[in-house]
Amino acid sequence: MSETPTGSTVPRRQLGRYLSELRAAAGLTVKAAAHELERSLPTMHRIEGGRVAVRALDVEQMCHLYRASEDMTKALMALARETKAKGWWSAYGDVVPEWFDLFVGLEAAANRMSEYEQNVVPGLFQTEGYARTLMAAENPGETPPEIERRVELRLQRQAILRRPVDPPVLRVALHEAVLRGRVGGPAVMADQLRSLAGLSGLPNVSMRVVPASAGYHPGVVSGAFIILRFPLNGGGRESEPPTVYQEMYTGALYLDKSAEVARFDTAFEVIWQTALDEESSKDLIGRTAEDMRNG
Repeated sequence: MSETPTGSTVPRRQLGRYLSELRAAAGLTVKAAAHELERSLPTMHRIEGGRVAVRALDVEQMCHLYRASEDMTKALMALARETKAKGWWSAYGDVVPEWFDLFVGLEAAANRMSEYEQNVVPGLFQTEGYARTLMAAENPGETPPEIERRVELRLQRQAILRRPVDPPVLRVALHEAVLRGRVGGPAVMADQLRSLAGLSGLPNVSMRVVPASAGYHPGVVSGAFIILRFPLNGGGRESEPPTVYQEMYTGALYLDKSAEVARFDTAFEVIWQTALDEESSKDLIGRTAEDMRNG
């Protein structure tokens, strides 16, 4: 059973969920299914988690084991073929780890996002100079060309903010510490803040700053996170379950259980209400940019 981390993210996740449900309905644990299919347990978890594309023939084998109907088997084999379609970011496979490949696909498919950041400007809003400084610091062993590839990917992702059809609606809450950082020095930081102020004026972007004086709030405990939501399908249901993404130094968490998402929803709403309003936030960003430029 061959597998690859490339391919379209949403079909992969859908296929993984269907296969997981069929396995459970057949009364098989993941470990038992892995044994019958002669696959490793980590591989089965990656398949059911939508982190890899799977061949249609392998899906047929799994459906046979799970006693799926002929119609269901054919439908899932067709879905497996869709997982082979590569997203634009597959060209950057040399600098995109498997766990982040999944996020880029979900980000491109989402129509609403709520994000809290407490240390750095979110990737969708970073300028080239700011992004290059971060990439170089985070990947000290890489060559300049490799760093440039990472920067290029980050800038390419930002196209969704202004895409002509259904750009995502974003609510972004930034801790004031994000504005006060000295990433790249005063000139780079001033340019970043001016760009941030401009982007906060986009019709699909609402941005607020949580002042340092706000004290304790849920973000202090939660850390940075993004809640992604997806368009409705023909039946009026979300095409993908809402997902919380949290990035760490060597990987990421993807949380989509309803209770988990609800807790982060509540946390974000409290953070949002704790923050300055949009106009005051834009003024603060602008004033901080001037302080950087003059300092």
